Amino acid sequence: MTDFLTTTRHTYSIVAESYDAFAPPIAEDVQDRALLTAFADLVRGDGPVADLGCGTGRVTAYLASAGLDVAGIDLSPEMLAVARRDHPELRFSQGSLLELDLPDGGLAGAVAWYSIIHTPPARLPEVAAELFRVLRPGGHLQLAFHVGDRRHHKTEGYGCAGFSLDIYWLPVERVCELVTTAGFEVLTQVLRDPAARVPQGRVLARKPPGEPAAG
Repeated sequence: MTDFLTTTRHTYSIVAESYDAFAPPIAEDVQDRALLTAFADLVRGDGPVADLGCGTGRVTAYLASAGLDVAGIDLSPEMLAVARRDHPELRFSQGSLLELDLPDGGLAGAVAWYSIIHTPPARLPEVAAELFRVLRPGGHLQLAFHVGDRRHHKTEGYGCAGFSLDIYWLPVERVCELVTTAGFEVLTQVLRDPAARVPQGRVLARKPPGEPAAG
């Protein structure tokens, strides 16, 4: 397995049980709730949706409560175990953004909520191409990420220590260029809390209607 996937999976195996205590509930965040609700309104009734890099399933559960036929996919078996325990009514499976076990054009929508942040920038075009592949023409993609232009190395967090994890902060315009190059149309770009120590970015994109399933 690619080394960054190994270290990412190992880290989230360590923090799986404590993760949710440090991650604010989606329902309590007015801005993110609005963005995810808008995404849900765009794809509701069009077909299946995937929460890619779903972690413990908090975004998956919110999307399900918004009326979507949604399933979660994550790299970490331990995070998935927590997701299945806390949300037994939902579907979860293991997978990687670099190689999703999903058919070409099978999804009406995909969310990658802080899921691209551990992928080295040089590998992100592969991720974008895979996201393009699994979405049907007219399908929507919602991304969330840290904004900046640096690699941040983390050895503790979420109430745990003793791990080694890289987090890549990306400019909003670079993420827009990434998805545009893959074939998407950017519909919305948001810079949240620009004065914060770590600003947050959101990008909503669409696979153009009439495009073939594979990128």
